[in-house]
Amino acid sequence: MLLADACLCAKHVEMLQTALSSQMKLLKETIQARTAVPTANVFPRFKSLSELWSALQDEAQLLNILRSILLSLQPFTAAQAKIFSEACVDGLLEAAEVKTDQQRMAESADERIVPAEMNPQEWLLPETTTSFDELPLQYNGVCGYSLVTRDGLLLPGYPHIGVFHHEEKLYVFSSKEAALAFASSPGDFIAEVAEKAKLSPELIQLLQLHRQFSCVSPYSELQPGESLLVKPITKCESGTQTDIHPLETNIDKSYEWNEWELRRKAIKLADLRTKETRSMQTDLSHRRRETATQTWPPKDAATQSKRDGDSSVPRPQVYLAGLRGQRDAHVVKINLTRPVDQ
Repeated sequence: MLLADACLCAKHVEMLQTALSSQMKLLKETIQARTAVPTANVFPRFKSLSELWSALQDEAQLLNILRSILLSLQPFTAAQAKIFSEACVDGLLEAAEVKTDQQRMAESADERIVPAEMNPQEWLLPETTTSFDELPLQYNGVCGYSLVTRDGLLLPGYPHIGVFHHEEKLYVFSSKEAALAFASSPGDFIAEVAEKAKLSPELIQLLQLHRQFSCVSPYSELQPGESLLVKPITKCESGTQTDIHPLETNIDKSYEWNEWELRRKAIKLADLRTKETRSMQTDLSHRRRETATQTWPPKDAATQSKRDGDSSVPRPQVYLAGLRGQRDAHVVKINLTRPVDQ
């Protein structure tokens, strides 16, 4: 999967580099040795260059992420002999015998499903099926019974035992007993395999379960010949805006949808071509001519008249003291009038 993503990224980088080179060439041809270039010719080129450069930066970041994932997965790709010692492995195996795929295939070489005994079910055998080696097997050729009953153990199936045909799908098994057990209740085992894949999502790619998990990969959008190692779906919120009136209104008041009205107008215009314009004068109008008169426009004028004026003088004020009191008291007179100059 990482290799497929890296190859796809490399193709994108090559395409971007080619586009970048062509844009640079066009920009050089546009500018050349000029001291001034119209912005309408240059700015679109620079905008395209910035977009291509941003895309190259994104691809470089993606390659860096893939490299980090690869480095983090390298410890898991080491051989078991480097991780565990032989004494540790022997202690875990005890007296159990480790069999290879070739040994299991040799042991099950004599096992064969008899279609006559499995009458309600359909089984395919190498002798009765054309292009037997090219059949599209489910679970990528892995035994579904062993996957369910042996806690996710991946054992390859052997088609020579018999290929089980169920609901337009083909299944293979690692032994005859596994085939008979799976055929007894195929729906339950198929559901159990799906549950195992939910607990271990990496099995979805390995066993090619994209049809059962349509939300993981857009299986319906795959092109013919395209690998199942597709890019994951990226979801984001987006919005669009449109102009209320993208085009200017054009109301033709002389438009007519009725073809008879158009025909009537055409006849009228054709009739006008044969008409003539004439003029005549009478005894009273033959001496008339255009006349013109000229006047002086009124000008703005202003007059002034006298205005009323007034003046103020101080009001006389006198203060008398001693008017009320003893008979022998003296009357005091004080003038409180303000002077005129103040």
